[in-house]
Amino acid sequence: MNSAMNGGDSMAADSAISVVLPSVLQPLAGGQSILTAPAEAAVTVEGLLDAVTGDYPALSRRLRDETGAVRRYVNIYVNGNEIRRLQGLVTAVAPGQEVLIIQSVAGG
Repeated sequence: MNSAMNGGDSMAADSAISVVLPSVLQPLAGGQSILTAPAEAAVTVEGLLDAVTGDYPALSRRLRDETGAVRRYVNIYVNGNEIRRLQGLVTAVAPGQEVLIIQSVAGG
């Protein structure tokens, strides 16, 4: 998983993992709503984030702090399950699965 590819590439769905971004994070990913990483086997959420944010350092900093931990206002879901309730950054993601990132927005 050396490079991230955008969702428009003709990559077989079962050999890739899609990361869906909320609109608030899309400007940090070149305007893309979905980032796709090739995967022939299961990877960790941490490895997936490294792959898809490699070309987007501002996105990486928004998702994880300087220690690599997911920021408290960022929620990451694998198959509808929040990773904090699973195995955190070492949660496995299989090819063909989708990862959803949600960022809490404060205000009022």
